[in-house]
Amino acid sequence: MPVDFYDVARAGPNSPEGLTGSDAVTPKDPLRAEARVSEDAPASNEQFAKLIRAISRSQANYRELIDNLDQAVFTLSVDGEVRVANLRLAEILGATFQELIGHSLSEFIESPTLAEAVKHLPELLERGSWSGVVPLRLARRGELRHFSFWLHAVVENGQFESITGWARDITAQQDSEMRLAQLFDTLREGIFFTTPDGRFLDANPAFIKMMGYESLEDLQSCNARDIYADSQQRDELVEATTEKGIVIDKEIKYRKKNGEFIYCLASAFAIPDPSGKGRRFQGRLVDITERREIERKLLQEQEFVRTLVTCFPDLIVVQDRNGKPRFMSDRVKDILGLSATEYFNRPYDQRIHPEDQGKLNAKLKSVIAGEAGADLEIRAMHADGSWRTLRVSAGPLFDENGAVTGVVSSARDVTQVKQLEKQLALNEKFAAMGQMMGGVAHELNNPLTAILGVSDLLRERSTDDTSRHQVDLILQQARRAAGIVQNLLAFTRPAVQGMAPLCLDDVVREALSLEKSTLSKKNIEARFEAPKEELFAQGDRRLLLQVFRNIIVNAEQAISSAGDHGVLKIAIDKAGEFIRISFTDDGPGIPAENLGKIFDPFFTTKRPSGGSGLGLAICLAVAKEHGGTIEVESPIGSGATFRLVVPAYINVPSAPPVAVSAPGFNSVFSRAVAKAAESAVRVSPLQDHTILIVDDEESIREIVEDSLAARGMKVSMAGNCQEALHYLESNPCEIVLCDYNMPGMTGGELFEKLLAKHGPSGPRFVLMTGDMFSPAMADRYRELGAAMVQKPFRVSALASLLQELLQLQPSPVAL
Repeated sequence: MPVDFYDVARAGPNSPEGLTGSDAVTPKDPLRAEARVSEDAPASNEQFAKLIRAISRSQANYRELIDNLDQAVFTLSVDGEVRVANLRLAEILGATFQELIGHSLSEFIESPTLAEAVKHLPELLERGSWSGVVPLRLARRGELRHFSFWLHAVVENGQFESITGWARDITAQQDSEMRLAQLFDTLREGIFFTTPDGRFLDANPAFIKMMGYESLEDLQSCNARDIYADSQQRDELVEATTEKGIVIDKEIKYRKKNGEFIYCLASAFAIPDPSGKGRRFQGRLVDITERREIERKLLQEQEFVRTLVTCFPDLIVVQDRNGKPRFMSDRVKDILGLSATEYFNRPYDQRIHPEDQGKLNAKLKSVIAGEAGADLEIRAMHADGSWRTLRVSAGPLFDENGAVTGVVSSARDVTQVKQLEKQLALNEKFAAMGQMMGGVAHELNNPLTAILGVSDLLRERSTDDTSRHQVDLILQQARRAAGIVQNLLAFTRPAVQGMAPLCLDDVVREALSLEKSTLSKKNIEARFEAPKEELFAQGDRRLLLQVFRNIIVNAEQAISSAGDHGVLKIAIDKAGEFIRISFTDDGPGIPAENLGKIFDPFFTTKRPSGGSGLGLAICLAVAKEHGGTIEVESPIGSGATFRLVVPAYINVPSAPPVAVSAPGFNSVFSRAVAKAAESAVRVSPLQDHTILIVDDEESIREIVEDSLAARGMKVSMAGNCQEALHYLESNPCEIVLCDYNMPGMTGGELFEKLLAKHGPSGPRFVLMTGDMFSPAMADRYRELGAAMVQKPFRVSALASLLQELLQLQPSPVAL
């Protein structure tokens, strides 16, 4: 946290210790310490002050963010004294900071009393944290409000020091829920809520009475499928509702608890459940039984069973008391690839996964004993050797005397559903992370550019080794942060630049060649099992090479952590329409508790020795960009296997082209960096040339303006593109340096306006961005004549780029 928010909050916004302006820095600010170290240096105090102001502005923005939170944020002492608070807490309690900080919370809350609250401290200390809803009567407002709380016990050196947490006013939500509950209970229409598998969550009195049940608990003892005269109607209704989101007035026949049938107009709505992770269904019934006579009678039990078995999409199995199959529907051929006759007279669990046989036997025994149980999922072997996941429901089969003679089971193949659910959850997780990290990375690039720019200026003007060394440390850490930002951007949007048919074993061999030296030093033998025929995939050679090298390096590190030698096996094979590239090491393997987290951004087991935790996350992002994924297997103590799966490319030309990665859109800028490292004993070639800097970040404008002015350029500045257009109407300019992501008119739109007005004779245009240009966008602007630079950048490199754009050659002179 750039600014010690807690110190500011404790002191209050108007106290001498608090921040009162954009130039203030708290006593605990680590950058104040760095600035103090450099006070004796002969560098300009004004430049240090500008560095402090630039960073302080970022700190002020963070404080404003905290104060603008909808939640009240606070830290309390154990006896209830308010130590830290944001503006929202003061607003809720009707107090100022001066009245709040250092005072007991009991002065502002009538109930519960402090004594009542203290009774719960041991429980909070034991659990570490607590969340829930608490009604509070506010002393100054004299009203009862409901708040959602999250509290955390802060323990230092074994002592319970304080409580930190947040609170949000949910009174309006509580009132709304109460009114909805009253409306829910008084409606004449039947309203109910169920899960996709038919478990009742809630129902109003009208629905309970309509179905003939005595209470909600009585209704919840059955499944929603049980109230349908034809359970398939519910399946169709669920399917249509899932697909369309809503079904209105569908006529359906229902069965009451006492067995009577009623006809209703049913409407259904698919809505997310409160956790946001799944779905639930809301149903509304209007009883229309009295409007019509019963036109059909119930089918005979045998006909009903025959029709159900014929139409039912699941596998139906009838077993005797010993578990031996007596009947099996033809769906077994579709699900497991074998006919029903091949299962008869064999143990019923012979094709069941060994780990699932126990729970299947227990399910059979419980049904025979007359016990009700939940559905279970088991794995069964298909005829092709693969495992299929089946969701099994079972019930007892009775004879004419009511004795249990066997079990009737239904099994649904949910293999693809489980895979899709897992993939969907992973996609949603990465989409959310990608959006968040992309935004963070973009916002970090502006302050990093300012830090690099000021540090460059300080280094150029430092005259002793101590000052230069200190500034070099700042530059080193800023470049390290810039590298992390670039990794974040690569994770959110892998820059796929050239997709072409690739021979994957060639790419694997290249990766092994590049890592050969490291593997040899660690006594690791790489065994590559090449495919019998060349296998091609459509992909970006540069990115896939990066993925292979990353996996090889991870394997090398895993093997080295367990011993002084090892083996890495690499194999390529084809499975259907996909190609699998497997990397298997004989290292210690991956702990089971880490398997689900290894692709999470920033998860790493390499710290403190190194590793940002983005390598595998980027690898998975690249795999997804190629239409594939990465699978991981790690049996306990048997190493690990990483398997990259990508779609196979079928139409391979006789001489497949080799994809060569195109140079980055800022290759001109890269050459400029190299020129900046050449001899500094030169007179500035930018002397007297004009440039307009357009950026909504004042700190960026100031840093670039100072640096270029020091090189003799005539610099003008604008805070937005409209202002830049107005300036250029009456002022000639050789170069326009403009940020791309500007509010209102973007930098790209400004460039196109100037190009349309002046053509090639207009000013040279340089676009800056803290994000990543797509290859297509970069190519388009390059073709139109614009140069592009990626934030953060060093101002010395920018100066060299401007020199190259002006087609100037530096003239060396003696200093």
